[in-house]
Amino acid sequence: MPDTPLAVGPGDSAEFMYERGVVLARDGEEACLVEDTVRMHFTEAVDLSAEYVYRASPASNRSGITRIQVGDPLDGDWRSDRAVAGALRALREAEGRAGRRLVSRNHVVSIAPVNAGPGYEPVPAPLSQGTNPAPAEDRYNSDSAVGVLVIDNGLTHDYQFAPLLAHVRGYPHTSETDSEGNLLQYIGHGTFIAGLLAAVAGNTDITVHNTLNDVGAVLEDQFGQRLFDVIDRHGWPDIISLSAGTSNGRADGLLGVEAFMQELRLQRTLLVAAAGDNASATPYWPAAYASLPDFENVVLSVGALRSDGEYGACFSNHGSWVKAYAPGERLTSTLTGFYAAAPYVYQRSTPDACPFGFTYLCNCQHPRHTSARSVADSSTAKADQVMFEGYAHWSGTSFATPVAAGMIAAHMTAYKESAARIAVEQLLASNTEFAEVRGAHRPALLPPTWRPLPVIQL
Repeated sequence: MPDTPLAVGPGDSAEFMYERGVVLARDGEEACLVEDTVRMHFTEAVDLSAEYVYRASPASNRSGITRIQVGDPLDGDWRSDRAVAGALRALREAEGRAGRRLVSRNHVVSIAPVNAGPGYEPVPAPLSQGTNPAPAEDRYNSDSAVGVLVIDNGLTHDYQFAPLLAHVRGYPHTSETDSEGNLLQYIGHGTFIAGLLAAVAGNTDITVHNTLNDVGAVLEDQFGQRLFDVIDRHGWPDIISLSAGTSNGRADGLLGVEAFMQELRLQRTLLVAAAGDNASATPYWPAAYASLPDFENVVLSVGALRSDGEYGACFSNHGSWVKAYAPGERLTSTLTGFYAAAPYVYQRSTPDACPFGFTYLCNCQHPRHTSARSVADSSTAKADQVMFEGYAHWSGTSFATPVAAGMIAAHMTAYKESAARIAVEQLLASNTEFAEVRGAHRPALLPPTWRPLPVIQL
Protein backbone atom coordinates (compact mmCIF):
# COMPACT_ATOMS: atom_id res chain seq x y z
CA MET A 1 0.00 0.00 0.00
CA PRO A 2 2.56 2.59 -1.16
CA ASP A 3 0.26 5.59 -0.71
CA THR A 4 -0.58 4.82 2.92
CA PRO A 5 2.03 5.48 5.64
CA LEU A 6 2.12 2.28 7.72
CA ALA A 7 3.67 1.09 10.95
CA VAL A 8 4.01 -2.38 12.47
CA GLY A 9 3.20 -3.33 16.01
CA PRO A 10 2.73 -3.69 18.79
CA GLY A 11 6.23 -2.60 19.73
CA ASP A 12 8.82 -4.81 18.07
CA SER A 13 6.54 -7.84 17.70
CA ALA A 14 5.37 -6.99 14.16
CA GLU A 15 2.12 -8.89 14.67
CA PHE A 16 0.13 -6.49 12.51
CA MET A 17 0.30 -3.41 10.30
CA TYR A 18 -1.68 -0.22 10.80
CA GLU A 19 -2.06 3.30 9.43
CA ARG A 20 0.17 5.92 11.01
CA GLY A 21 -1.38 9.00 12.58
CA VAL A 22 -4.97 7.67 12.67
CA VAL A 23 -7.21 5.91 15.19
CA LEU A 24 -10.79 4.67 14.87
CA ALA A 25 -13.85 5.22 17.06
CA ARG A 26 -17.56 4.56 16.81
CA ASP A 27 -19.65 7.36 15.33
CA GLY A 28 -21.39 9.99 17.42
CA GLU A 29 -20.72 10.60 21.09
CA GLU A 30 -17.89 8.08 21.33
CA ALA A 31 -15.99 9.73 18.46
CA CYS A 32 -16.39 13.11 20.20
CA LEU A 33 -15.17 11.61 23.48
CA VAL A 34 -12.12 10.08 21.83
CA GLU A 35 -11.25 13.30 20.00
CA ASP A 36 -11.62 15.48 23.11
CA THR A 37 -9.75 13.05 25.38
CA VAL A 38 -6.83 12.67 22.99
CA ARG A 39 -6.57 16.44 22.43
CA MET A 40 -6.54 17.09 26.18
CA HIS A 41 -3.98 14.37 26.79
CA PHE A 42 -1.70 15.65 24.02
CA THR A 43 -2.01 19.24 25.27
CA GLU A 44 -0.72 18.14 28.66
CA ALA A 45 1.98 15.83 27.29
CA VAL A 46 5.47 17.15 26.70
CA ASP A 47 6.28 14.95 23.70
CA LEU A 48 3.00 14.92 21.75
CA SER A 49 1.26 17.69 19.81
CA ALA A 50 -2.49 18.37 19.77
CA GLU A 51 -2.34 20.30 16.48
CA TYR A 52 -3.18 17.23 14.37
CA VAL A 53 -6.06 15.91 16.50
CA TYR A 54 -9.35 16.11 14.63
CA ARG A 55 -12.01 13.88 13.10
CA ALA A 56 -10.56 13.25 9.67
CA SER A 57 -13.62 11.77 8.00
CA PRO A 58 -16.82 11.29 9.99
CA ALA A 59 -18.35 8.06 8.78
CA SER A 60 -21.52 8.23 6.78
CA ASN A 61 -21.87 4.52 6.18
CA ARG A 62 -23.10 1.37 7.87
CA SER A 63 -19.77 0.42 9.43
CA GLY A 64 -20.41 3.12 12.06
CA ILE A 65 -16.74 4.10 12.27
CA THR A 66 -15.04 7.51 12.32
CA ARG A 67 -11.38 8.09 11.49
CA ILE A 68 -9.66 10.46 13.91
CA GLN A 69 -6.37 12.07 12.99
CA VAL A 70 -4.04 12.10 16.00
CA GLY A 71 -0.67 12.89 14.45
CA ASP A 72 1.31 13.65 11.33
CA PRO A 73 1.30 10.37 9.36
CA LEU A 74 4.72 11.25 7.94
CA ASP A 75 6.23 11.57 11.41
CA GLY A 76 8.31 8.52 12.31
CA ASP A 77 8.73 5.32 10.30
CA TRP A 78 7.31 1.82 10.00
CA ARG A 79 8.75 0.80 13.38
CA SER A 80 6.74 3.18 15.52
CA ASP A 81 3.96 5.71 15.82
CA ARG A 82 4.09 7.67 19.07
CA ALA A 83 0.91 9.60 18.32
CA VAL A 84 -1.24 6.47 17.87
CA ALA A 85 0.30 4.84 20.94
CA GLY A 86 -0.35 8.02 22.91
CA ALA A 87 -3.97 8.14 21.77
CA LEU A 88 -4.54 4.56 22.91
CA ARG A 89 -3.03 5.35 26.31
CA ALA A 90 -5.20 8.45 26.66
CA LEU A 91 -8.39 6.38 26.45
CA ARG A 92 -7.48 3.60 28.89
CA GLU A 93 -9.21 5.16 31.87
CA ALA A 94 -12.33 6.03 29.86
CA GLU A 95 -12.45 2.49 28.47
CA GLY A 96 -12.25 1.11 32.00
CA ARG A 97 -15.27 3.17 33.01
CA ALA A 98 -17.21 2.25 29.86
CA GLY A 99 -16.37 -1.44 30.15
CA ARG A 100 -15.53 -1.74 26.47
CA ARG A 101 -13.06 -0.56 23.88
CA LEU A 102 -13.54 2.99 22.59
CA VAL A 103 -10.56 3.41 20.26
CA SER A 104 -8.53 1.27 17.89
CA ARG A 105 -5.63 1.40 15.49
CA ASN A 106 -6.62 1.36 11.82
CA HIS A 107 -5.26 -2.09 10.97
CA VAL A 108 -4.42 -3.46 7.54
CA VAL A 109 -6.64 -6.43 6.65
CA SER A 110 -4.72 -8.52 4.13
CA ILE A 111 -4.40 -11.86 2.36
CA ALA A 112 -0.64 -11.80 3.08
CA PRO A 113 1.07 -12.61 6.39
CA VAL A 114 2.59 -9.65 8.22
CA ASN A 115 5.93 -11.44 8.55
CA ALA A 116 6.15 -11.75 4.75
CA GLY A 117 6.50 -15.50 5.11
CA PRO A 118 7.32 -17.68 2.11
CA GLY A 119 3.95 -19.41 1.74
CA TYR A 120 2.30 -17.03 -0.69
CA GLU A 121 3.90 -17.50 -4.09
CA PRO A 122 2.58 -20.10 -6.53
CA VAL A 123 4.62 -22.81 -8.23
CA PRO A 124 3.78 -24.12 -11.74
CA ALA A 125 1.95 -27.45 -11.84
CA PRO A 126 1.54 -29.58 -14.99
CA LEU A 127 -1.97 -29.85 -16.38
CA SER A 128 -1.52 -33.62 -16.71
CA GLN A 129 -1.54 -34.04 -12.92
CA GLY A 130 -4.95 -32.44 -12.50
CA THR A 131 -6.08 -30.58 -9.41
CA ASN A 132 -5.63 -31.63 -5.79
CA PRO A 133 -8.28 -31.99 -4.45
CA ALA A 134 -9.60 -33.59 -7.63
CA PRO A 135 -13.11 -32.63 -8.80
CA ALA A 136 -15.81 -34.31 -6.73
CA GLU A 137 -18.56 -36.39 -8.31
CA ASP A 138 -21.48 -34.18 -7.28
CA ARG A 139 -22.90 -32.30 -10.26
CA TYR A 140 -24.15 -28.76 -10.55
CA ASN A 141 -27.90 -28.22 -10.16
CA SER A 142 -29.05 -24.63 -10.35
CA ASP A 143 -32.12 -25.41 -8.21
CA SER A 144 -30.16 -26.80 -5.26
CA ALA A 145 -26.67 -25.26 -5.64
CA VAL A 146 -25.15 -23.87 -2.44
CA GLY A 147 -24.37 -20.16 -2.67
CA VAL A 148 -20.78 -19.31 -1.77
CA LEU A 149 -19.45 -15.75 -1.79
CA VAL A 150 -15.65 -15.43 -1.91
CA ILE A 151 -14.29 -12.16 -0.52
CA ASP A 152 -10.89 -11.80 -2.16
CA ASN A 153 -8.95 -9.96 -4.88
CA GLY A 154 -11.02 -10.93 -7.89
CA LEU A 155 -10.68 -13.24 -10.89
CA THR A 156 -8.21 -13.35 -13.75
CA HIS A 157 -9.77 -11.97 -16.91
CA ASP A 158 -10.10 -15.29 -18.74
CA TYR A 159 -10.97 -17.56 -15.83
CA GLN A 160 -13.96 -18.96 -17.75
CA PHE A 161 -11.60 -20.89 -20.02
CA ALA A 162 -11.04 -23.29 -17.11
CA PRO A 163 -13.76 -25.98 -17.21
CA LEU A 164 -13.65 -26.30 -13.43
CA LEU A 165 -14.86 -22.70 -13.15
CA ALA A 166 -17.85 -23.05 -15.47
CA HIS A 167 -20.31 -22.03 -12.73
CA VAL A 168 -18.13 -19.32 -11.18
CA ARG A 169 -18.86 -15.65 -11.70
CA GLY A 170 -17.43 -12.49 -10.24
CA TYR A 171 -15.27 -9.44 -10.71
CA PRO A 172 -11.83 -9.11 -12.32
CA HIS A 173 -8.58 -7.67 -11.07
CA THR A 174 -8.19 -4.07 -12.13
CA SER A 175 -4.61 -4.79 -13.22
CA GLU A 176 -2.82 -8.10 -13.76
CA THR A 177 0.66 -7.13 -14.93
CA ASP A 178 3.28 -4.51 -14.14
CA SER A 179 4.84 -2.07 -16.62
CA GLU A 180 7.23 -4.79 -17.83
CA GLY A 181 4.48 -7.31 -18.48
CA ASN A 182 5.17 -9.48 -15.42
CA LEU A 183 2.30 -10.81 -13.36
CA LEU A 184 1.69 -8.86 -10.19
CA GLN A 185 2.03 -10.62 -6.86
CA TYR A 186 -1.14 -12.40 -5.60
CA ILE A 187 -2.80 -12.27 -9.04
CA GLY A 188 -4.87 -15.44 -9.28
CA HIS A 189 -5.41 -15.73 -5.52
CA GLY A 190 -9.19 -15.49 -5.86
CA THR A 191 -9.22 -17.70 -8.95
CA PHE A 192 -7.22 -20.39 -7.17
CA ILE A 193 -9.70 -20.30 -4.26
CA ALA A 194 -12.67 -20.59 -6.63
CA GLY A 195 -11.04 -23.66 -8.21
CA LEU A 196 -10.62 -25.35 -4.83
CA LEU A 197 -14.23 -24.67 -3.91
CA ALA A 198 -15.50 -25.98 -7.24
CA ALA A 199 -13.37 -29.11 -6.94
CA VAL A 200 -14.48 -30.02 -3.42
CA ALA A 201 -18.15 -29.13 -3.99
CA GLY A 202 -19.41 -29.21 -7.57
CA ASN A 203 -22.95 -28.18 -6.70
CA THR A 204 -22.10 -24.60 -5.82
CA ASP A 205 -22.88 -21.14 -7.13
CA ILE A 206 -19.58 -19.33 -6.52
CA THR A 207 -19.22 -15.56 -6.73
CA VAL A 208 -15.75 -14.06 -6.31
CA HIS A 209 -15.70 -10.40 -5.34
CA ASN A 210 -12.64 -8.14 -5.74
CA THR A 211 -13.06 -6.48 -2.34
CA LEU A 212 -9.30 -6.84 -1.75
CA ASN A 213 -8.26 -5.84 -5.26
CA ASP A 214 -5.68 -3.34 -3.98
CA VAL A 215 -2.70 -5.72 -3.57
CA GLY A 216 -4.86 -7.99 -1.46
CA ALA A 217 -5.18 -5.46 1.36
CA VAL A 218 -7.58 -2.87 2.75
CA LEU A 219 -7.63 -0.64 5.80
CA GLU A 220 -9.93 -1.71 8.63
CA ASP A 221 -12.11 1.41 8.46
CA GLN A 222 -12.92 0.61 4.81
CA PHE A 223 -13.26 -3.15 5.20
CA GLY A 224 -16.51 -3.17 7.17
CA GLN A 225 -18.26 -0.94 4.66
CA ARG A 226 -16.94 -2.98 1.71
CA LEU A 227 -18.43 -6.10 3.25
CA PHE A 228 -21.80 -4.36 3.52
CA ASP A 229 -21.46 -3.18 -0.10
CA VAL A 230 -20.92 -6.76 -1.33
CA ILE A 231 -23.95 -8.02 0.61
CA ASP A 232 -26.09 -5.15 -0.67
CA ARG A 233 -25.19 -6.20 -4.20
CA HIS A 234 -25.45 -9.99 -3.90
CA GLY A 235 -27.55 -10.66 -0.80
CA TRP A 236 -26.61 -12.98 2.05
CA PRO A 237 -25.24 -16.28 0.67
CA ASP A 238 -25.20 -19.66 2.38
CA ILE A 239 -21.45 -19.39 2.98
CA ILE A 240 -18.87 -16.60 2.90
CA SER A 241 -15.29 -17.76 2.29
CA LEU A 242 -12.79 -15.16 3.54
CA SER A 243 -9.03 -15.71 3.20
CA ALA A 244 -7.85 -12.47 4.81
CA GLY A 245 -7.57 -10.85 8.20
CA THR A 246 -5.28 -9.37 10.82
CA SER A 247 -4.34 -9.74 14.44
CA ASN A 248 -4.72 -6.67 16.68
CA GLY A 249 -3.25 -7.70 20.01
CA ARG A 250 -6.72 -8.00 21.54
CA ALA A 251 -9.33 -10.65 22.26
CA ASP A 252 -12.49 -8.72 21.35
CA GLY A 253 -12.43 -8.42 17.56
CA LEU A 254 -12.02 -5.56 15.09
CA LEU A 255 -13.80 -2.26 15.68
CA GLY A 256 -14.09 -1.66 11.94
CA VAL A 257 -16.11 -4.83 11.29
CA GLU A 258 -18.12 -4.81 14.51
CA ALA A 259 -21.31 -3.58 12.81
CA PHE A 260 -21.01 -6.14 10.02
CA MET A 261 -20.41 -9.01 12.43
CA GLN A 262 -23.46 -8.04 14.47
CA GLU A 263 -25.56 -7.99 11.30
CA LEU A 264 -24.09 -11.36 10.27
CA ARG A 265 -25.32 -12.87 13.57
CA LEU A 266 -28.91 -12.15 12.55
CA GLN A 267 -28.58 -13.95 9.21
CA ARG A 268 -28.32 -17.62 8.21
CA THR A 269 -24.92 -17.16 6.53
CA LEU A 270 -21.85 -19.03 7.81
CA LEU A 271 -18.51 -17.20 7.66
CA VAL A 272 -15.57 -19.55 6.98
CA ALA A 273 -12.39 -17.57 7.65
CA ALA A 274 -8.65 -18.20 7.38
CA ALA A 275 -6.69 -18.44 10.63
CA GLY A 276 -3.65 -16.69 9.11
CA ASP A 277 -0.08 -17.63 8.25
CA ASN A 278 2.09 -16.12 10.99
CA ALA A 279 2.71 -19.42 12.88
CA SER A 280 1.23 -17.66 15.91
CA ALA A 281 -1.36 -18.37 18.60
CA THR A 282 -2.39 -14.71 18.64
CA PRO A 283 -6.07 -14.36 17.61
CA TYR A 284 -6.46 -13.41 13.96
CA TRP A 285 -9.63 -11.59 12.97
CA PRO A 286 -12.29 -12.13 11.67
CA ALA A 287 -11.47 -15.87 12.03
CA ALA A 288 -11.06 -15.60 15.81
CA TYR A 289 -14.68 -14.49 16.22
CA ALA A 290 -15.30 -18.26 16.26
CA SER A 291 -14.00 -18.25 19.86
CA LEU A 292 -16.44 -15.58 21.08
CA PRO A 293 -19.71 -16.91 22.60
CA ASP A 294 -21.95 -14.82 20.35
CA PHE A 295 -20.33 -16.17 17.18
CA GLU A 296 -19.62 -19.85 17.92
CA ASN A 297 -22.19 -21.01 15.38
CA VAL A 298 -21.63 -18.07 13.02
CA VAL A 299 -17.89 -18.36 12.20
CA LEU A 300 -15.65 -21.33 11.42
CA SER A 301 -11.94 -20.53 11.76
CA VAL A 302 -9.69 -22.72 9.61
CA GLY A 303 -6.00 -23.54 9.99
CA ALA A 304 -3.79 -25.37 7.48
CA LEU A 305 -2.45 -28.93 7.53
CA ARG A 306 0.81 -29.93 5.95
CA SER A 307 0.83 -31.99 2.75
CA ASP A 308 0.34 -35.38 4.47
CA GLY A 309 -2.61 -34.16 6.54
CA GLU A 310 -1.21 -35.53 9.79
CA TYR A 311 0.17 -32.36 11.35
CA GLY A 312 -0.31 -28.62 11.20
CA ALA A 313 1.57 -26.79 8.45
CA CYS A 314 4.60 -24.86 9.64
CA PHE A 315 3.10 -21.46 8.78
CA SER A 316 -0.40 -21.98 10.13
CA ASN A 317 -1.69 -19.96 13.06
CA HIS A 318 -3.01 -22.13 15.85
CA GLY A 319 -4.63 -22.08 19.28
CA SER A 320 -8.00 -22.86 20.84
CA TRP A 321 -9.64 -20.20 18.68
CA VAL A 322 -8.88 -22.24 15.52
CA LYS A 323 -11.81 -24.65 15.29
CA ALA A 324 -10.77 -26.91 12.40
CA TYR A 325 -7.90 -27.61 10.03
CA ALA A 326 -7.91 -28.58 6.36
CA PRO A 327 -5.19 -29.35 3.81
CA GLY A 328 -3.36 -26.13 3.01
CA GLU A 329 0.12 -27.05 1.82
CA ARG A 330 0.96 -27.57 -1.87
CA LEU A 331 -2.64 -27.72 -3.03
CA THR A 332 -3.21 -27.67 -6.79
CA SER A 333 -5.85 -25.51 -8.43
CA THR A 334 -6.49 -23.48 -11.54
CA LEU A 335 -5.00 -20.09 -12.37
CA THR A 336 -6.56 -20.13 -15.90
CA GLY A 337 -4.97 -19.80 -19.32
CA PHE A 338 -3.83 -16.22 -18.76
CA TYR A 339 -0.78 -17.49 -16.94
CA ALA A 340 0.58 -19.07 -20.09
CA ALA A 341 0.82 -15.61 -21.64
CA ALA A 342 2.81 -13.69 -19.01
CA PRO A 343 5.80 -14.45 -16.80
CA TYR A 344 5.94 -14.33 -13.01
CA VAL A 345 9.09 -13.19 -11.18
CA TYR A 346 9.50 -14.46 -7.63
CA GLN A 347 9.42 -11.80 -4.93
CA ARG A 348 10.94 -13.82 -2.09
CA SER A 349 13.98 -16.07 -2.00
CA THR A 350 13.74 -19.50 -0.43
CA PRO A 351 15.27 -19.43 3.09
CA ASP A 352 17.98 -21.89 4.09
CA ALA A 353 15.81 -23.15 6.95
CA CYS A 354 12.15 -22.96 7.87
CA PRO A 355 11.70 -19.58 9.62
CA PHE A 356 9.17 -21.23 11.94
CA GLY A 357 11.60 -23.90 13.15
CA PHE A 358 10.08 -26.98 11.50
CA THR A 359 12.35 -29.80 10.34
CA TYR A 360 10.37 -31.38 7.51
CA LEU A 361 10.82 -30.30 3.89
CA CYS A 362 8.07 -27.73 4.19
CA ASN A 363 6.63 -25.21 1.80
CA CYS A 364 9.19 -22.67 3.07
CA GLN A 365 12.18 -24.62 1.76
CA HIS A 366 10.93 -26.31 -1.40
CA PRO A 367 11.03 -25.67 -4.27
CA ARG A 368 13.92 -23.26 -4.11
CA HIS A 369 13.93 -19.96 -5.99
CA THR A 370 15.76 -16.63 -6.00
CA SER A 371 13.74 -13.44 -5.69
CA ALA A 372 13.86 -10.11 -7.46
CA ARG A 373 14.58 -8.35 -4.17
CA SER A 374 17.67 -10.43 -3.38
CA VAL A 375 19.32 -9.69 -6.74
CA ALA A 376 18.40 -6.01 -6.94
CA ASP A 377 21.99 -4.93 -6.25
CA SER A 378 23.66 -7.63 -8.32
CA SER A 379 24.92 -7.10 -11.85
CA THR A 380 25.09 -10.81 -12.70
CA ALA A 381 22.46 -12.72 -10.69
CA LYS A 382 18.94 -12.98 -12.04
CA ALA A 383 15.66 -13.58 -10.28
CA ASP A 384 13.85 -16.82 -11.04
CA GLN A 385 11.07 -16.43 -13.55
CA VAL A 386 8.38 -18.96 -14.40
CA MET A 387 5.45 -19.41 -16.77
CA PHE A 388 2.17 -21.02 -15.75
CA GLU A 389 0.18 -23.38 -17.99
CA GLY A 390 -3.01 -22.90 -16.03
CA TYR A 391 -2.45 -24.93 -12.84
CA ALA A 392 -0.32 -24.12 -9.83
CA HIS A 393 0.68 -25.44 -6.43
CA TRP A 394 0.05 -22.90 -3.66
CA SER A 395 0.08 -22.99 0.14
CA GLY A 396 -1.58 -21.08 2.95
CA THR A 397 -4.56 -20.98 5.28
CA SER A 398 -5.99 -18.91 2.43
CA PHE A 399 -6.51 -22.20 0.61
CA ALA A 400 -7.37 -24.46 3.55
CA THR A 401 -10.36 -22.13 4.04
CA PRO A 402 -12.15 -22.80 0.71
CA VAL A 403 -11.41 -26.51 1.14
CA ALA A 404 -13.30 -26.43 4.45
CA ALA A 405 -16.05 -24.26 2.94
CA GLY A 406 -16.36 -26.73 0.08
CA MET A 407 -16.74 -29.66 2.48
CA ILE A 408 -19.58 -27.84 4.24
CA ALA A 409 -21.27 -27.12 0.90
CA ALA A 410 -20.84 -30.75 -0.19
CA HIS A 411 -22.38 -31.90 3.10
CA MET A 412 -25.35 -29.61 2.49
CA THR A 413 -25.90 -31.17 -0.93
CA ALA A 414 -25.41 -34.76 0.21
CA TYR A 415 -27.77 -34.49 3.17
CA LYS A 416 -30.19 -31.94 1.70
CA GLU A 417 -29.39 -29.54 4.52
CA SER A 418 -30.33 -25.96 3.67
CA ALA A 419 -28.65 -24.24 6.65
CA ALA A 420 -24.87 -23.91 6.51
CA ARG A 421 -24.60 -23.31 10.27
CA ILE A 422 -26.35 -26.60 10.99
CA ALA A 423 -24.31 -28.34 8.30
CA VAL A 424 -20.98 -27.37 9.86
CA GLU A 425 -22.14 -28.65 13.26
CA GLN A 426 -23.15 -31.94 11.67
CA LEU A 427 -19.90 -32.17 9.72
CA LEU A 428 -17.71 -31.58 12.78
CA ALA A 429 -19.79 -33.92 14.95
CA SER A 430 -19.47 -36.78 12.44
CA ASN A 431 -15.83 -36.11 11.59
CA THR A 432 -13.46 -38.91 12.58
CA GLU A 433 -10.20 -37.41 11.33
CA PHE A 434 -7.81 -35.52 13.59
CA ALA A 435 -4.35 -34.02 13.17
CA GLU A 436 -1.69 -33.05 15.67
CA VAL A 437 -1.17 -29.30 15.79
CA ARG A 438 1.43 -27.99 18.24
CA GLY A 439 0.83 -30.95 20.54
CA ALA A 440 -2.99 -30.81 20.44
CA HIS A 441 -5.34 -33.05 18.48
CA ARG A 442 -7.60 -30.93 16.29
CA PRO A 443 -10.43 -31.76 13.85
CA ALA A 444 -9.08 -32.38 10.34
CA LEU A 445 -11.45 -31.84 7.41
CA LEU A 446 -10.04 -34.02 4.61
CA PRO A 447 -11.94 -34.02 1.30
CA PRO A 448 -12.45 -37.52 -0.17
CA THR A 449 -10.78 -36.44 -3.44
CA TRP A 450 -7.71 -34.90 -1.77
CA ARG A 451 -4.45 -36.84 -2.25
CA PRO A 452 -1.97 -36.60 0.64
CA LEU A 453 1.66 -36.09 -0.38
CA PRO A 454 4.64 -37.72 1.31
CA VAL A 455 6.62 -35.63 3.77
CA ILE A 456 10.43 -35.68 3.86
CA GLN A 457 12.10 -35.18 7.24
CA LEU A 458 15.34 -33.20 7.06
